[in-house]
Amino acid sequence: MRSIKAARVGPRHDASMSDDIAISRRRVDALRASLAAQTGRSVRLVETHISWVLLTETQAFKLKKPVWLPFLDFTTAAVRRHCCEEELRLNRRLAPSIYLDVVEVSDSPSGPVLGGAGPVADFAVHMRRFPDGALWSERLAMGRLGPAHIDAMAQCLHDFHQAAAIAPPESPFGGAAAHDRVTRRLIDGLASCRASAAADGPVLRDWLTRQLHALAPLWEQRRRAGRVREGHGDLHLANVLQLGEAPAAFDGIEFDDELRWIDVLYDIAFLAMDLLAHGQRALAFRFVNAYLEASGDYDGLPALRFYLVSRALVRAQVAAIAEEQGGPSAGGPGATGYLALAAELIRSADPRLAITHGLPGAGKSHLSQRVIEAAGAIRVRSDVERKRLFGLPALAHSGGLARPTAGGIYDAETTRRTYARLDEAARAALAGGWPCVIDAAFLRGAERGHVAALARVLEVPFSIFDCRARLVLLRQRLQQRQAQGHDASEADVAVLERLRQAAEPLDDDELAVSIVVDAAEPLPSDVLAQRWLAAVPRPALSI
Repeated sequence: MRSIKAARVGPRHDASMSDDIAISRRRVDALRASLAAQTGRSVRLVETHISWVLLTETQAFKLKKPVWLPFLDFTTAAVRRHCCEEELRLNRRLAPSIYLDVVEVSDSPSGPVLGGAGPVADFAVHMRRFPDGALWSERLAMGRLGPAHIDAMAQCLHDFHQAAAIAPPESPFGGAAAHDRVTRRLIDGLASCRASAAADGPVLRDWLTRQLHALAPLWEQRRRAGRVREGHGDLHLANVLQLGEAPAAFDGIEFDDELRWIDVLYDIAFLAMDLLAHGQRALAFRFVNAYLEASGDYDGLPALRFYLVSRALVRAQVAAIAEEQGGPSAGGPGATGYLALAAELIRSADPRLAITHGLPGAGKSHLSQRVIEAAGAIRVRSDVERKRLFGLPALAHSGGLARPTAGGIYDAETTRRTYARLDEAARAALAGGWPCVIDAAFLRGAERGHVAALARVLEVPFSIFDCRARLVLLRQRLQQRQAQGHDASEADVAVLERLRQAAEPLDDDELAVSIVVDAAEPLPSDVLAQRWLAAVPRPALSI
């Protein structure tokens, strides 16, 4: 584990820092002119609150501003060099084709140059320029970001986290003390942000403080379980891009170990939050659920809301700094919009539980996918969790098991273990204040009764999505699904016939809490979500 050398020190508000920034800016302007002369083309300058980026037609050179901010200190050349080297190392993990090397900026008699033999004045990260319109923030604005991109990014980040270095259990990262330090800085930043002067500011501070205490045991458990890893740390929409068919991410956190060695759900919460902030709730919850389905990491869900709120406050602070510097804003909703999202997130907790019910091919998974996106909910699927018990990916066929059990993966004991895992995942989602859908057949009354009892114990509303379709349609769907091989379910027509005979119908009490979904009369996703969320209105929350 590498240790960052850019430790935060006391703020420098003296004239020397302003002089350093002015000198660096003149150096950047001279480099821009030099590159333009070399290439015969104009060179674009992109400025953020902490860096300048020079863009030629094919290359990019990123220089760090000599600034001190509450969360970083770039005021010395040694620190900027170290952070450039770290940026190269870290970002090659998710965008290896973009990050090339670190180059010295030398002062020559004719002015500053990239490389050269003169005295070294600064350092730049040398990158391959990606195409305009590749950023997800740009694609979203153009209406070119869809479900397939979201699913691919969820899988990409799962694979990235699986390969990322794991923080040792005794490390300082990801535990209660680390969260307390980071959150206190967010609270301090909130106090200094003009946009937080409204009534929501004190509410946010109080809620964050309470959550720090409530979640402390979970964070220690997560660290011991290996869920704290060397992540990206800054996965907002303008740091995610599309390179052909593949998603990638760049510009991760290099200047502070504590902001990068984090819980994996803290990492993915950034992108989910930014999708929410841009009015894309369906894509946000599609992303969260796709990541959970790939990883099986439902145990961290009680902390997800805290992570989303924290990420919103980070973007609010960045936007406020950019606005105060008089430079370009961070884009998107701005400080006010991100703060409004944070306040909405702490008010919108609505734990409620639903199950699907129906024969194979009745459309349960299709229905649940539509509902969780429209309602902003969490889903856990029996077909996926059953295979996870055997180390199988969702789309793998159980017939390929190296050591198959006597009854395969559909024997009584595996079914019991599967439903126990569904129960655990649902409890975690509800503990985080999320609506939750358990996607399974639930053809037996005892299975349904167990979940209804769980809802009563947890004092949350319970509903059943009763999925129905004519037998001929069920058979057609299963035949098509088997031929395509793009579904976690392995049920075929023979399984359908067996289950049809064994299914136990809903009783009167169950029918009273059911939402009928008939394949012959499909309803829009938002209507289904509204019916579920309105089945029993959530109580007014005291926050």
